[in-house]
Amino acid sequence: MATVHTAAGPVDSADLGRVLVHEHVFIVGEEFRQNYQDDWDEDAKVAEAVHDLAELKELGIDTILDPTVLGLGRYIPRIQRIAEQIDLNIVVATGLYTYNDIPFQFHYAGPGLLFDVPEPLVDLFTKDLSEGIADTGVRAAFLKCAIEEQGLTPGVERVMRAVGQTSAQTGAPITVHTNPHTQSGLVAQKVLAEEGADLTKVVIGHSGDSVDLDYLMKIADAGSILGMDRFGLDLLLPFEDRVNTVAELCKRGYADRMALAHDASCFIDWFDHEAKKQALPKWNYRHISDDVLPALRERGVSDADITTMLVDVPRRYFE
Repeated sequence: MATVHTAAGPVDSADLGRVLVHEHVFIVGEEFRQNYQDDWDEDAKVAEAVHDLAELKELGIDTILDPTVLGLGRYIPRIQRIAEQIDLNIVVATGLYTYNDIPFQFHYAGPGLLFDVPEPLVDLFTKDLSEGIADTGVRAAFLKCAIEEQGLTPGVERVMRAVGQTSAQTGAPITVHTNPHTQSGLVAQKVLAEEGADLTKVVIGHSGDSVDLDYLMKIADAGSILGMDRFGLDLLLPFEDRVNTVAELCKRGYADRMALAHDASCFIDWFDHEAKKQALPKWNYRHISDDVLPALRERGVSDADITTMLVDVPRRYFE
């Protein structure tokens, strides 16, 4: 057992229950919102999130991991307001989200740079994990970085190595946004391992966008968890392919190296809200409970394997 910090305080890892390992609450560019989003209603947005997440709890989910970090609009006071009103654990993250360059706040300071100092990202990430985020008192419980189609750019590599170093020093687990079509999960595993990270404590996110079983098994055989975490994003891979891939991996004995989620959010400012609902009607927190789990059972996935993916794997991630 281990203590897992949530937006409402610490819980025991044994009490996380059924977990969706990759769900955002809000993805909102705060600088853009404050300057240009004239129709923002904070109270209404919080109320909508409370409704959606309370409904998720009613569907049998007890915890979500929210990997919203720098670059995605993390704002913990809003998450705290929501967490106070629901009976659902929200576990927040630290890290930095970029596909290319590092933000200018870190561009000139670091090892070998204009201001030659130890990696400031490691200090920031460690503080979020050990002391709390800003002045909220909420501690992050895991780390997040990303590698996309652009590959291991200098900025991406610097963030990833800082995440790996922080994990090695603190024991905090990691989630990586990857693009499985470029097999970037293997790149992430290599870099993180070089920095001393334990690959069994790493979720290779968005692995569920792929049907390449050889690639997925290679990731899992190295010890990492396959994030089958974009159910509902059917434009990227159809529902049947996503379900069939999970079912086949269960058949091959990989249930203990998979975790489930949607990568959904209560609100994301990357798309027009109504257009998103029309294009992706199943991209919501209910989809796994309503549609995915029944479909997996129809394909022979046992309740024991479902419990493994929803309960045992996330618990082991923190322990």
